[in-house]
Amino acid sequence: MMQPQILLLKEGTDTSQGKPQLISNINACQSVVDAVRTTLGPRGMDKLIVDKKGKSTISNDGATIMKLLDIVHPAAKSLVDIAKSQDAEVGDGTTSVVLLAGEFLKQIKPYVEEGVHPRIIIKAVRRSLQLCLDKINELAIKINKANATEFHSLLQKCAATAMSSKLIHQQRDFFSKMVVDAVLHLDELLPLNMIGIKKVQGGALEDSVLVAGVAFKKTFSYAGFEMQPKVYNNCKIALLNIELELKAERDNAEIRVDNVKEYQKIVDAEWNILYQKLQKIHESGANVVLSKLPIGDVATQYFADRDMFCAGRVPEEDLKRTLKACGGAVMTTVHDLNDSVLGKCEYFEERQIGGERFNFFKGCPNAKTCTMILRGGAEQFLEETERSLHDAIMIVRRTIKNDAVVAGGGAIEMELSRMLRDYSRTIAGKEQLLIGAIAKALEIIPRQLCDNAGFDATNILNKLRQKHAQNHCWYGVDVNKEDISDNMEACVWEPAIVKVNALTAATEATCLILSVDETIKNQKSGDAPPAMGRGMGRPM
Repeated sequence: MMQPQILLLKEGTDTSQGKPQLISNINACQSVVDAVRTTLGPRGMDKLIVDKKGKSTISNDGATIMKLLDIVHPAAKSLVDIAKSQDAEVGDGTTSVVLLAGEFLKQIKPYVEEGVHPRIIIKAVRRSLQLCLDKINELAIKINKANATEFHSLLQKCAATAMSSKLIHQQRDFFSKMVVDAVLHLDELLPLNMIGIKKVQGGALEDSVLVAGVAFKKTFSYAGFEMQPKVYNNCKIALLNIELELKAERDNAEIRVDNVKEYQKIVDAEWNILYQKLQKIHESGANVVLSKLPIGDVATQYFADRDMFCAGRVPEEDLKRTLKACGGAVMTTVHDLNDSVLGKCEYFEERQIGGERFNFFKGCPNAKTCTMILRGGAEQFLEETERSLHDAIMIVRRTIKNDAVVAGGGAIEMELSRMLRDYSRTIAGKEQLLIGAIAKALEIIPRQLCDNAGFDATNILNKLRQKHAQNHCWYGVDVNKEDISDNMEACVWEPAIVKVNALTAATEATCLILSVDETIKNQKSGDAPPAMGRGMGRPM
């Protein structure tokens, strides 16, 4: 007797399970890795990505590319997540993370095909991660923070390494100094949002400046603005969240008046309220008035007559940074304006930069904030510069917080690979092969650095293996000499935390993909045929 067919899932549901399913997930991850593979290192290429709206982005930052790729494959999405987490946590090494995860999977794939159980593989991968982390902590060189100038130059080297693979690597000495100065301006919590980055088209990259204080673009202004002074010394700043303009009547408001005098009274009352507000601001002794809400033409003229400067519709983040730098408080009423709530700064000026005007506040008493004004040609180029600087800023912050560095340029990966290979020879069983596979996978970083620069990867890797076998643990790829060199001496340094985080995230993604053995994809509700309805309001 035939068994009746059992329908468990909705029609159109796609299920796949077992070994083929795992292999297909690994293959999907491989194709994601191929998208960012060539962006690694100082000779990496850039990607041009055009989104749905036609906005084009040129970048070689792994995380940016991963975010812009609209990946729908569920397993490959985990690679996007690890790139994002690396970007949020450390800021640099996003391409490395994706590469490592992809290479781990690639080297493990033959064992999956041969029928090794995924759990055994996961155990081996976790074991090798633990060994790698212990080795990094043992090798990492601690920074001496006592000597300020030495510490400063070390931070600059870390920033320069982070920028060496970006579009702005020619100007990395200029920018690394700027980035380190910017981060050292901040308080001990090192909040990122206290470094403002403003982009102005035009000029050369070297025209970029770091303002120790706050600078923001001149806001929309009314007539009378040109009569206001543009420079103050020792000025007081009122920060407001008040609208200083005559408001049109509320819609549908109805006022019944039986003669013109009554109407005039209403109009006068409105004006008086505005003038009282303006007078209170003037009496408080403020020279510069900044408000989040609009400041109208009457108010602009009033301030100009009394030699005061005003700016309305100031973006909230700029207002917050001004508050942090100059002190004071953001007021929602004019009745309590006094010296204690006014911000102070030594020097205020409005200055033309390129085609924009900027307001500068310098010499702020408790300035724990600064602003970078970037100059450059194309808009995409400026955006990429901003992303590169963001990576460098994150690296400097991490180096200050976690004071250990390792050599970059594939040196640490080669050393870990050697250590794992040696360890795998001391154990028996399947783990020996699997840990050997992970050791081989770690060589992808130096190999890819060579491939991207057009060198003979096999040749250089053989030289590196020889050096590392002789216990020269800091030897890595030197892109400038087209050979290998001691990257610790060549000052190619990276914070150890970058490597720790990259290896941990890559291992987690590998284990995650290996532990999935079935994918059930429900049919989208949008695919169902539309239900018949009444058209044009006719009855059914």
